[in-house]
Formats: sequence, structure tokens, C-alpha cells
Amino acid sequence: MVTVFETICEWLAREGVPYRTVQHGPTLTSEESAKARGEDVRIGGKALLIKTDGEFRLFVLSAALKLDSGAVKKQLGVKSTRFATADELRELTGLVPGSVPPFGRPILPFELLVDESIVANDKIAFNAGSLTDSIVMSVADYRRVAAPRILKFAADSQAGV
Repeated sequence: MVTVFETICEWLAREGVPYRTVQHGPTLTSEESAKARGEDVRIGGKALLIKTDGEFRLFVLSAALKLDSGAVKKQLGVKSTRFATADELRELTGLVPGSVPPFGRPILPFELLVDESIVANDKIAFNAGSLTDSIVMSVADYRRVAAPRILKFAADSQAGV
């Protein structure tokens, strides 16, 4: 069976996207992942599966920030938001929390929404379907292949949102 990591690598190669892989020990936090990759936590792409009203969507923001659910509700015109549970995440993606890559279709079957904090950087780094495999690539290439919808839904992590 082909892993999500292998699927991403094959897809990026087909698309002609240069990228760097990093194999590391299991990382459970954005800070641990950044340290293992040798990259600043701000370029980390934190991918969150969120249920908005009745639909799951994938939100990606800088790992240094937190999701502002009020901004999500306002910009998407939805009444409720909640994080997918670990069981829902496993059922819908086969992945565990912390391993979700920042890609919607064709990698994961969700609409992809990316915060402005990602496109403000030159690079994006992310766990790629596991807690031990990361990819680092240019944001320009990421935007080209992922074709995300760009919005502003991040809040400073100090804001406690």
C-alpha cells in the first residue's frame, strides 16, 4: 500500500516541483517539527481539519499562529466550527493528528483554505502524512500545485484564540 508521503512525493515529482524531504524522530508539536527540520516555526504549515456547519474543510496556517474561529465564521458565512476529532480524522484521512499535510485534492478530499501567513513566506515546511516525514518546498510551487483559496483566519498565538 502506498503511503500519503509517497503519494505526495510522486505527485510533486510529476508536477516538476523541487522539494526537500527530512526524516526525523516522531514530532508531536509544531516546535518539535521545526527543530527536527532545522527551519523556523513560522514557515511550518499547520493543517487543521475543521467541520464548518456540515462540511469538513482543510485549513492551513503558519505553525506559529492559532486559528481564529470568528474570522472563519465571518469569511465563510458559517454558524459553527469545530476541529475534527482524532477518530474522524483517522476515518476521513487514515492519518493521526500532527501528520496531516497541507493539501486538499488530489491528496486529501477537502476544500483547501490557506491563511495569508503562509503566502507571506518564501518556504513552507510540513509533516507529510506521518509524524516522521517532512517536506520543505517553496511557497510559489505550493500555491501552484495546491491551488488553495487564500483567506485571513489566523490569530497571534499569544491571543489565546
